[in-house]
Amino acid sequence: MTPVDAGAQDVLASALQAAGFTVWRHVCGEAPDGPVHNLFARRGDSGPHFAFAGHTDVVPTGDLSHWDCDPFAAEVKDGMLVGRGASDMKSAIAAFAAAAADVQPQTGSISLIITGDEEGPATYGTKRLLQWMEAEGHVPDHCLVGEPTSRAVLGDMVKIGRRGSVNAWVRVNGAQGHVAYPHMAENPITHLVQILSRLQTATLDEGNDWFQPSNLEVTEILAPNPAHNIIPAYAEARLNIRFNDSHSGRDLALWIEETARGVTERAEVEAIISGESFLTPPGEFSTLIADSIEAETGVQPTLSTSGGTSDARFIRRLCPVVEFGLVGASMHKVGEHVAVADIDRLSAIYRRILSGYFSPEASAR
Repeated sequence: MTPVDAGAQDVLASALQAAGFTVWRHVCGEAPDGPVHNLFARRGDSGPHFAFAGHTDVVPTGDLSHWDCDPFAAEVKDGMLVGRGASDMKSAIAAFAAAAADVQPQTGSISLIITGDEEGPATYGTKRLLQWMEAEGHVPDHCLVGEPTSRAVLGDMVKIGRRGSVNAWVRVNGAQGHVAYPHMAENPITHLVQILSRLQTATLDEGNDWFQPSNLEVTEILAPNPAHNIIPAYAEARLNIRFNDSHSGRDLALWIEETARGVTERAEVEAIISGESFLTPPGEFSTLIADSIEAETGVQPTLSTSGGTSDARFIRRLCPVVEFGLVGASMHKVGEHVAVADIDRLSAIYRRILSGYFSPEASAR
């Protein structure tokens, strides 16, 4: 479970080294967000350079009594591989590692960017590994992230972008007092409710051709109070904005602060930008991926920017990035599973993508 590696990257490193890859291992950070195990592997030293990216860490299992098998035993039941990380996203890593081992272009490079911190704070994971790659001259020309993007059947959706994410904490300081004498106190809850009302009733945007409208959700409200007849000293709320490319995280954080201060000067705002929105415009790279999916499955994928965030938000700084992987319906759930046949098909799709990318007539560079 994130960020504990428990030998997962040892298994991957051994397989890649056997396939002719040079493997670099990086352990970064300290508790509580670390140490994080990261891995970079590359075969070839020339361009074009195609990279796969993914994460070996997983979310916690939850109550083990709700599982009907060991969540880390990788059991196969009725054609399904069951276990934590089966969908998100160890199976995709296995699929692209197998594909990368099979396809050996005469010129060019294939690499794997693997972190153990995607499901965690992402402090010591992909960002750190990308910094090292940039310094050492390992910048890819294109990257495919193997997140579980498919919705109902393998291949029905490819992600060509993601919304950004801002987390914000709003605290209003008041003056504690007796509820029967409100004129002798200042109720922070009254101000906090006004702030949240203004934030929630604002229309951030209407969306655009590739992105749905940005949305703000209040995720927690807290006003610690030991008794029913006390006006509390402070009140807090936590909220999240998932935003499209009409905004920047910084501008939204300033808007939250300005809105809060417009209600009361006793408001305090802390905001953390988890990632900015990005779009890899449809083109030869996404067409290669879509055509490979259709050739192997008969499914023509939808190009989308829906869903949450992924480490693609970091990789897009270095090169165009697209995400495609298994059906994600069971990810993070008890009994997480994926069809074994889909893993095989996914690996075949990845092989076809690599073959097309490195073909002599390919222009997706």
